[in-house]
Formats: sequence, structure tokens, C-alpha cells
Amino acid sequence: MARHQGIRQFRCFIDGEWVEALSGETFESIDPFTAKAWATIPKCDARDVDRAVEAARRAFDDGEWSKLTATQRGHLLRRLGDLIARDADHLAAVEVQDNGKLIAEMRGQVGYIPQWFYYFGGLADKIEGGVQPIDKPEMFTYTRHEPVGVVAAITPWNSPLLLLTWKMAPALAAGCTMVIKPSEFTSASTLELMRLVEEAGFPKGVVNVITGFGADVGEAISTHPGIDKIAFTGGEVSGRRIAQQASSNFKRLTLELGGKSAQLVFPDANIDNAVKGVVSGIFAATGQTCIAGSRLLVHESIHDQFLDKFVALAGTARMGDPMEWTTQVGPVTTRPQYERILSMIDMARGEGAEVAMGGKPADRPECGDGWFIEPTVLTGVKNDMRIAQEEVFGPVLSVIRFSDDEEAYHLANDTRYGLAAGVWTSDIARAFTAARRLRAGNVWTNTYRAVSFMMPFGGFKNSGIGRESGQDAIYDYLETKSVWLAFNKDVPNPFVMR
Repeated sequence: MARHQGIRQFRCFIDGEWVEALSGETFESIDPFTAKAWATIPKCDARDVDRAVEAARRAFDDGEWSKLTATQRGHLLRRLGDLIARDADHLAAVEVQDNGKLIAEMRGQVGYIPQWFYYFGGLADKIEGGVQPIDKPEMFTYTRHEPVGVVAAITPWNSPLLLLTWKMAPALAAGCTMVIKPSEFTSASTLELMRLVEEAGFPKGVVNVITGFGADVGEAISTHPGIDKIAFTGGEVSGRRIAQQASSNFKRLTLELGGKSAQLVFPDANIDNAVKGVVSGIFAATGQTCIAGSRLLVHESIHDQFLDKFVALAGTARMGDPMEWTTQVGPVTTRPQYERILSMIDMARGEGAEVAMGGKPADRPECGDGWFIEPTVLTGVKNDMRIAQEEVFGPVLSVIRFSDDEEAYHLANDTRYGLAAGVWTSDIARAFTAARRLRAGNVWTNTYRAVSFMMPFGGFKNSGIGRESGQDAIYDYLETKSVWLAFNKDVPNPFVMR
């Protein structure tokens, strides 16, 4: 697929209109492969947040959207899914130019995104309350589920459309309206998606996108009294700040934060498959994923054999232009992240880790002027080192030995995160035991990085609050209302609780 040539100019989408930021200012979006600007994005501020929230509030409270049945909302979601499927090639190319991830990965993601809109479109009119048995005579009680209101979605730069979809599909199915703030590094694909929202026929104000920086836009969203819920994917520090700011008016929260996920390779594992799985877990997507399997816990009896095979396979990875289908490792998305990864590798060396592979910028002709880092393997890592405890968000694997199952579970759980874990074993009893013992929201056995619109996704501990995808997700965008109907003829003593 080809890059867009020249500088594209994007606008925000507020109340069904394409508008500039009220400030009139813009900022550049940089192609990570060329390290050159390819688009300009509106630089919004709190005034634009007010505009978007007011539009979403009107649409939710008394606009056309509020009058649609759940079945009608479902039709719109399925229509949007069809349009995304139609334009998947274009959306994927925009995403690659904006964030530098592989076209093979992003085309696969975008091609899969319609399934979320089909699934939640079908679920929209299947949300049932229920008649509740009650211990009080002459009372009839039931529950109903109602949309939480205006939802703000704040999304990251690594998989902008997929992670927006995880919020957007259930929120709209539930009947909420939305204000979306994409990452300032990768706003283009979200704005392109709004063209399809418009074409699908969503009423004005239901979905709004404002772009800009955290200090100008993110903080205004977190504290805005007109927003009822925030759904955020990003780093732990930002998530904590959002939670603190949102507490001022008790906004509902879904937070999908970081991870320091372990892949456990036991001595009975199929080593060749495990090698492929660990490579996929850390070097696919250049390690820029919250579920990156950045800690390899390998049994001491197979440590050397496994490491030899791992380095041999990882060393064949083709680096280069992410727009090329044959590329396997692309650039780091942002310059600040590129510098942070290299500094963390230096920090690991200072802690006593040894570089078995990579550990430096990629100096290859096929990498052009982009921000590339060689796939890196660190050995001699202890679990209390910072490199084993802090999220790198890059192509850096820490290798840690273990001697028995108990030590493996202890090491895997000995982190403040709990997003994911991988288990490689041929023993079914060990697989079930590991799934129970590991404190992580997602546990894969003999596979890694598998997601589905049908399966809940989220983390334990500092990896977040709430779940995305699966039927569980829609309830995070609903409030439960209890309804009491009394049919007794005479009101009893009013001074006593019924």
C-alpha cells in the first residue's frame, strides 16, 4: 500500500460538523518510518471540549438518538461495521502512516473490527432487566438497565482504531453518546473513521472527536461535569491521574493500563512452538502493546537450548518499511518513546543484565530515517531489577530462570501489574493450575496475543479497572435501576422503613 504524499489537513468532528479548533492552531503528525510530517491535526483546548460535550449531552438527553429503539441502534452499528469492512484497506494505510505498525498487523486488525460492531449491534436489544422475587407483600419489583450517559473515550497511539472500537461498540449499543480524544501522536485514523460514522447515518452529536494534548484536552475531559464516564487505554501514570481527576464528580471508569506480562516456558513444552509464541509476544508490533510478553520465565533445564533457538529465530526478523507486507518489525511510533526504550536498555546494563541480542538502534539501509531499535534480548535478569518491573513498551525481552513451578508462579505474580500471561506446557493439569495461580486478567496457554469480540479483556492490580469486549463490556456502560411498585390499598406507618 502507498503512503499519502504531501501534507493532509484534518478537522475535528463535533455535532456532525467538520470544524477547526477554536484556537485555529494545528500540530503535525509524524510518519515514524520517514520521521517527517504527513498531516496536520487541530490543536483543541477546553473550549472545544465544552462544544463536544454539549453536543453529546443534547444528543443523549433529548436528541434523535435518545428516541431510537435499541433495535434501531443495533442497525446503525451493523451498518458502520459494513462500511469499515468496505474501507479496511484505506483505514489500515492511514493507521500505518500515523503509527508505524505493520500493514500486515493493522490490515488484520481493521478487517476484524467490524465483528465488534456486529456483535454489540446484535446485543443492543438483548439487554434484559428482570422481575425480582421480593420478600415484601403487596410489592412488585423489577430492574432495568439504562445507558450511563455521555462517555469520553481516551485512546492510545499503538492500536488507535481497535482500542477505540472496544469502547465505542458497547457504549453506542448501550445507548450512550461519546466524546473521543485520540492520542496526539495518532489522531488521523480516528478522524477518518468519523467519515464512516457520518455515512452510516448516526444522528448529530452522538459521536464527537476532539484532538490535542493531554494538558489542553485530556484534563478538561477528566474534570468536565457533563461527562458521566471515562474509558481510557494508556499508561499507568496517566490512568492514575485520570482516576484522581474523575473522582471529583464520581465519573464511572474503565481503565486498561500497562503490563509487565510473563511468558512461562516449562520443561515439557513444545520448544519450537514456545519460541514462536515468545517472539510473537515481544517483537510483533515492535513490543508496543500493553500485553507484550516482556518477561520470559524459562525453566533452568531448558534455558540454554531455548535461548539459542529464540535468538536464531528472532535474528531472522525482517525490519523495514511497515507499508511492505514482508516487513516483520517496524519502527517505534514516537521519538520520545524511541529515546525512552534506549535509555531503559542502558539502565538494564547498569543493573547487571547482559545483552544477548540487539540492544541498540537499528542501523540498516532498509530502516530509512525512522525510529528503529534492534530486537533486544537481555539475560541474567533478576525479577527485582527495574527492567523486569517497569513497562518498556518496546522490543526488549528480559530472560529470567526458574527452578520449579512454585518459583515460576511467584516470579510471574511478583509485579504490580496483572494484565496477561502466557503458559507453554504439554501437561493439561499444569495448564489448569497455572490459569488459577496466575494473577492476570488474560492467560493464554500454548498461544499468545489472541483477542476476540466475544472474550472479556482487562487486567488485575495496576493493569486497570473493568473489562472490554464480550458481554461483560456492555454493562460497564449501563446503570441498573431498581423499580418498586406498591399496590396495597392503605399506606402503612410512614415513620417506619418498609
